[in-house]
Amino acid sequence: MKKIILTGGGTAGHITPNLAILPLLRTAGFDVSYIGLKNGMEEGLIRPTGVPFYGIKGGKLRRYADFKNFTDLFRIGAGFTEAISLMHRIKPDVLFSKGGFVSSPVVWAAKLCGVPVVTHESDSTIGLANRISVPFAKKVCYTFPETGTALPSEKGVLTGLPIREELLHGQKEKGLQFCGFSSDKPVLVITGGSQGAAFINAMVRRCLPDLLKTFQICHLCGKGNLDTKLEGTPGYRQFAYISEELPDIFAMADLVITRGGSTSLFELLALQKPMVIIPYSRKASRGDQIVNGRSFKKQGFGELLMETDESGMDMMPAAFLRTVQRVYDHREQYVEQMRSSPARGGASNVFNVICEVAGVSEAAGISE
Repeated sequence: MKKIILTGGGTAGHITPNLAILPLLRTAGFDVSYIGLKNGMEEGLIRPTGVPFYGIKGGKLRRYADFKNFTDLFRIGAGFTEAISLMHRIKPDVLFSKGGFVSSPVVWAAKLCGVPVVTHESDSTIGLANRISVPFAKKVCYTFPETGTALPSEKGVLTGLPIREELLHGQKEKGLQFCGFSSDKPVLVITGGSQGAAFINAMVRRCLPDLLKTFQICHLCGKGNLDTKLEGTPGYRQFAYISEELPDIFAMADLVITRGGSTSLFELLALQKPMVIIPYSRKASRGDQIVNGRSFKKQGFGELLMETDESGMDMMPAAFLRTVQRVYDHREQYVEQMRSSPARGGASNVFNVICEVAGVSEAAGISE
């Protein structure tokens, strides 16, 4: 039986892809362990799966001057020592790192102990933790074609992003029933992530009368962002957050408006849902969502709208409505482009790379 250690943490984006490949690893007979930050988010998500979890100390890697950069060096050093001890105890055949600051000392420990490393980068630009891990990795999986230009050709593999298996099994009829929608009018789903998106929420509500002429609308607006004045509006349902019913909500969608986070984009790619991408502006982020959105537009998966243009002018409602209608009118073209994308089967693609590095020949027999 081959042994594998998974690592990654700090945010859900560094944890859920590990959860997505877990069923494939178990089916193939891997003995799986997880190393994450002690008392971190990953511990609460991993323990319920039954995978042995080992918590280590960790320090954040920052690009800016901060006294904590000094103190965190000692925490990183302690985590590195703990990770080496775990490598000797578990004796894994391969390490898979999804990134986040806790992963770096684990990658270094694996390399020191002779354990081959596979890393994964979600965004189109390589994050700091992965950037300093690349020299120690045998293979680097990535999601956007543009990322490959920044990687050694012998290491980089375009795989896409592993997504949650349950999202692939939603039922349109259940989604329509849950929202009280009919089957004879297209459905527009709006999502801004678990916290919602104030700009998107405001634009959708401003344009709601026009949107409802064409669509039934399911609006996932984020906690604390419900508009009670709109309750009972025919053809419009709003929810602060949806978890269990999300696969069915996506299954009924003919078109989705979303932010530009890589996890959301690749979930929609796997589901072949045409999309209007409205990324966070550079004022609210480091700009990775903008780069992600441009890549998806270039690949023909959807259209990109900016909150503000280069002159600082806010998006106009007319431009928003035109773009939504254009994507809907040409939805089959976007679906066809997504159907042919080599990055759709993220979980199986990453799994196959792991199996190759671990020396497991049965990799090609299991798919997402």
